[in-house]
Amino acid sequence: MERSPIKDIEIKYLLKNALIDDTGSREVYMKGIDHGYYYEGYTTFKTEEL
Repeated sequence: MERSPIKDIEIKYLLKNALIDDTGSREVYMKGIDHGYYYEGYTTFKTEEL
C-alpha cells in the first residue's frame, strides 16, 4: 500500500468549514430537493411555491 502525498488534515479543515450545523432545518432539506431537480433539468417548480 502506498501512502497518499496529500495531507488529510488540510482536507478535513476545508470540509469542516464548508459544512453547516443546521441539518435538521426544513429550508435546508427543501433546498436540497430543489438542487437535485435542477441538476436533472427540472426547473418548472420550486418547493417553496408548492
